[in-house]
Amino acid sequence: MAQPADDPVEVKEWAGRYKGVFDEGYEAIRPGILRRQKELGLLPDNTQLSAINPHGEPAVTGPDGQPWPLLDTVRPWDDLSADERRLFVRMAEVFAGYVSYSDEQLGRVLDFLETTGELDNTIIVAVSDNGASGEGGPNGTFNEWRFFNGLPTPTELSLEHIDELGGPTSYNHYPTGWAWAFDTPFPYWKRWAGYEGGVADMCLVSWPAGIEARGEVRQQYVHAVDVVPALYDLLGIEPPEVIKGYRQNPIEGESFSASLTDPGAPGRQTQFYAMLGQRSIYHEGWLACTVHPPLSGWGNFATDAWELYDLTTDRAQSTDLAAREPARLETLKSLWYYYAGIYNGLPLDDRSALEQVLAERPHGTPERDRYVYYPDSAAVPEQSGVSTSGRSYTIAAGVDIDSADAEGVVYAHGGVAGGHSLYVKDHRLHYAFNWVGSNLQVVDADREISPGKHVLTAEFAASGPSTDPTMPGAAGTLTLYVDDQEVGRENIVTQPGAFNVVGDGICVGRDDTSPVTSDYEGPFPFTGGAIDKVVVDVSGERYVDHEAQVRGWFMID
Repeated sequence: MAQPADDPVEVKEWAGRYKGVFDEGYEAIRPGILRRQKELGLLPDNTQLSAINPHGEPAVTGPDGQPWPLLDTVRPWDDLSADERRLFVRMAEVFAGYVSYSDEQLGRVLDFLETTGELDNTIIVAVSDNGASGEGGPNGTFNEWRFFNGLPTPTELSLEHIDELGGPTSYNHYPTGWAWAFDTPFPYWKRWAGYEGGVADMCLVSWPAGIEARGEVRQQYVHAVDVVPALYDLLGIEPPEVIKGYRQNPIEGESFSASLTDPGAPGRQTQFYAMLGQRSIYHEGWLACTVHPPLSGWGNFATDAWELYDLTTDRAQSTDLAAREPARLETLKSLWYYYAGIYNGLPLDDRSALEQVLAERPHGTPERDRYVYYPDSAAVPEQSGVSTSGRSYTIAAGVDIDSADAEGVVYAHGGVAGGHSLYVKDHRLHYAFNWVGSNLQVVDADREISPGKHVLTAEFAASGPSTDPTMPGAAGTLTLYVDDQEVGRENIVTQPGAFNVVGDGICVGRDDTSPVTSDYEGPFPFTGGAIDKVVVDVSGERYVDHEAQVRGWFMID
């Protein structure tokens, strides 16, 4: 989760507003949430609460006896220890504080529109991108990027960081129990394409100058892809078929603008879903879906069991009607395959989160053995930059130091959730590898750097997979060089997956967003000299074997 503020005092203020609100636990708060939803007219009075672990997980298994992924289970509140309850409650308080903080920032935008006289003539659409997130797993985590690196988070590890949750040193995420509660009354959470907890959200639309309705509730089924055509419709814009000579793909959504003025206007008739190995389809009030946990690796999709729900009378999918309505189910299954052909829904893919992150896919830049980065440039997003996961690499920087007090970051990739940094401090070169926010591995130079032109290098020579099961990744030796002189060496383990593909990028001459190491305070800009460029080589060639070639890199403009 993103941090609500950089100042721990503000974290305490925002999260403190919810002190005691979640003390009863996620199972206990759901009936009250559903009652308020009914009072507001958001759900029919006959809506029932979904059950905890509705398929009997974790005992249920896959077609070949594969275990149900523990990631997608909820631990009953009564089974938690006192420390676990304390941790889980704090995670919920921090998230609630973050939501309130976000609401206030949205309020600032609305206040500005009002002061400029443009609020009434501004179309505002507010909607979540999915159900409450389940990436925290059953225990939650102080660093969500453990999930994307295929690493569980023991509660003992998160308890060590409980006072940091919501602050600049964490990337925390609540457990699946809260995702289930925040998705009341539906089953499951984000990543689940066949259950309302993964896809059902309120959509708020405001346009005082163009929509007469105020505070009214609509129950039509619409999808996120319908927002753009609705805006075109409201504004009277016909989208162009060709832009700059390129014919545009057809817009897949349907306008829902009629429902904003007519409560009885029809909603979307059919919606196709396919994600992370799951399948579902909505058609005229009915929803058919497969029982196939996301990212499970189960495969054998032909053996998937299908379920059928009547969402017009059973919004929370509490009663599976597949056995009672076999003909209807077969019709919806056929519709799924029909739309899969239209929307490229095949082949299905249920690989793990780590496999998905590391999978080969179109890259923001052409694949190469050598990447060159320059100072005074915008941070390069990780998905467009060099990948060092599981391989040997060399980071070499050409610098001109004109002061004995030169210091600062030379090269940084990632941040508090995981990353590595090459920097100068206290007259010496240092390298830090922050392993998934859990283990900081540091290599320090054994001598000072003199003023003048230098090539500062960190070379990692991978020797094979780490033998420590609690710290997977590539094991090897990190060696520091100043020119051709070795100045430091340590054994380290690199991260198995990405550092943070949605946040901290690659920087030269500073460490943006969050610092890789607490040894400096970001952005820790490089001063007392100038950086020519930084070259990151992933060819696997040893620096000591081609030092002259490395120097040649810096002779090329």
